Amino acid sequence: MAEQPKKEVVLNATIEEPLDLLRLSLEERVHVKMRTDRELRGKLRAFDQHLNMVLSEVEEIVTTRETDEDTFEEIYRQTKRTVPMLFVRGDSVILVSPPVRAS
Repeated sequence: MAEQPKKEVVLNATIEEPLDLLRLSLEERVHVKMRTDRELRGKLRAFDQHLNMVLSEVEEIVTTRETDEDTFEEIYRQTKRTVPMLFVRGDSVILVSPPVRAS
Protein backbone atom coordinates (compact mmCIF):
# COMPACT_ATOMS: atom_id res chain seq x y z
CA MET A 1 0.00 0.00 0.00
CA ALA A 2 1.47 3.34 -1.09
CA GLU A 3 1.98 6.00 1.57
CA GLN A 4 0.34 9.41 0.94
CA PRO A 5 2.54 12.54 0.91
CA LYS A 6 2.39 14.53 4.14
CA LYS A 7 1.06 17.72 2.46
CA GLU A 8 -1.96 15.90 1.07
CA VAL A 9 -2.83 14.47 4.49
CA VAL A 10 -2.58 17.92 6.09
CA LEU A 11 -4.83 19.54 3.46
CA ASN A 12 -7.51 16.87 3.96
CA ALA A 13 -7.46 17.11 7.78
CA THR A 14 -10.64 18.22 9.51
CA ILE A 15 -10.87 21.15 11.87
CA GLU A 16 -12.97 20.34 14.92
CA GLU A 17 -11.72 22.96 17.38
CA PRO A 18 -9.96 26.34 17.04
CA LEU A 19 -6.48 25.10 17.92
CA ASP A 20 -6.70 22.54 15.07
CA LEU A 21 -6.34 25.45 12.64
CA LEU A 22 -3.11 26.49 14.34
CA ARG A 23 -1.86 22.90 14.34
CA LEU A 24 -2.37 22.80 10.56
CA SER A 25 -0.43 26.08 10.26
CA LEU A 26 2.75 24.82 11.97
CA GLU A 27 5.88 25.57 9.92
CA GLU A 28 3.91 28.04 7.77
CA ARG A 29 3.75 31.84 7.80
CA VAL A 30 0.93 33.33 9.88
CA HIS A 31 -0.27 36.86 10.57
CA VAL A 32 -0.73 37.75 14.26
CA LYS A 33 -2.50 40.94 15.36
CA MET A 34 -1.52 42.03 18.85
CA ARG A 35 -2.71 44.55 21.40
CA THR A 36 -1.01 47.97 21.36
CA ASP A 37 -1.22 48.24 17.54
CA ARG A 38 1.40 45.60 16.73
CA GLU A 39 1.28 43.09 13.92
CA LEU A 40 3.56 40.12 13.38
CA ARG A 41 4.16 37.99 10.32
CA GLY A 42 6.32 34.94 10.76
CA LYS A 43 6.68 31.19 10.58
CA LEU A 44 4.76 29.42 13.36
CA ARG A 45 7.16 27.05 15.14
CA ALA A 46 5.18 26.14 18.29
CA PHE A 47 2.09 27.10 20.31
CA ASP A 48 0.17 25.99 23.39
CA GLN A 49 -3.43 26.10 24.65
CA HIS A 50 -2.89 29.64 26.01
CA LEU A 51 -1.95 30.85 22.50
CA ASN A 52 1.66 31.43 23.54
CA MET A 53 3.59 31.10 20.30
CA VAL A 54 7.12 30.85 19.01
CA LEU A 55 7.60 32.53 15.62
CA SER A 56 10.70 32.63 13.45
CA GLU A 57 11.70 34.96 10.59
CA VAL A 58 9.37 37.58 12.09
CA GLU A 59 8.49 40.94 10.61
CA GLU A 60 7.03 43.20 13.32
CA ILE A 61 5.02 46.29 12.36
CA VAL A 62 4.24 48.83 15.09
CA THR A 63 1.71 51.56 14.27
CA THR A 64 1.87 54.77 16.30
CA ARG A 65 -0.59 57.67 16.22
CA GLU A 66 0.51 61.26 16.68
CA THR A 67 -1.38 64.55 16.49
CA ASP A 68 0.04 67.44 14.47
CA GLU A 69 0.19 70.44 16.83
CA ASP A 70 -0.59 72.96 14.08
CA THR A 71 -3.46 71.27 12.23
CA PHE A 72 -4.57 68.79 14.93
CA GLU A 73 -4.53 66.16 12.21
CA GLU A 74 -3.82 62.58 13.28
CA ILE A 75 -0.68 61.12 11.73
CA TYR A 76 -0.14 57.37 11.63
CA ARG A 77 3.42 56.06 11.43
CA GLN A 78 4.55 52.48 10.93
CA THR A 79 7.86 51.14 12.18
CA LYS A 80 9.11 47.80 10.90
CA ARG A 81 11.80 45.49 12.20
CA THR A 82 12.81 41.89 11.67
CA VAL A 83 13.47 39.41 14.46
CA PRO A 84 15.01 35.95 13.90
CA MET A 85 13.04 34.21 16.72
CA LEU A 86 10.28 35.59 18.95
CA PHE A 87 8.19 34.30 21.86
CA VAL A 88 4.67 35.77 21.83
CA ARG A 89 2.66 35.76 25.05
CA GLY A 90 -0.86 34.52 24.34
CA ASP A 91 -2.77 37.08 26.42
CA SER A 92 -1.62 39.87 24.09
CA VAL A 93 -2.87 38.13 20.91
CA ILE A 94 -6.07 39.45 19.32
CA LEU A 95 -6.13 37.48 16.06
CA VAL A 96 -4.16 34.77 14.28
CA SER A 97 -4.65 34.38 10.55
CA PRO A 98 -3.43 31.15 8.97
CA PRO A 99 -1.88 31.06 5.50
CA VAL A 100 -4.21 31.21 2.50
CA ARG A 101 -4.82 27.70 1.17
CA ALA A 102 -5.87 26.84 -2.37
CA SER A 103 -8.93 24.61 -2.59
